[in-house]
Amino acid sequence: MTPIHFAFSSTFMLGLAGLAFHRAHLLSALLCLEGMMLSLFIALSTWTLEFNSTNFAMSAMILLAFSACEASAGLALLVAMARTHGTDSLQSLNLLQC
Repeated sequence: MTPIHFAFSSTFMLGLAGLAFHRAHLLSALLCLEGMMLSLFIALSTWTLEFNSTNFAMSAMILLAFSACEASAGLALLVAMARTHGTDSLQSLNLLQC
């Protein structure tokens, strides 16, 4: 495994570990998801350049577009949660209550 592949893999795994272990606030969970998506985007971009393949060139851009949609939906949920509950703490949510 090259150092570049190790860096992308460790960045993704750190984001996944942060998402799994630090679920106190919605904003921290969203930042972990964004870190994971950005590491995937950079990995796809470098793999496309490494293999000199134009077949995978659009996959990185599509992933970036989905990442932007995910970020906007997450921020909309964050604003709605802050308005209704007064905080972004995930402990204040009751999923059984409508």
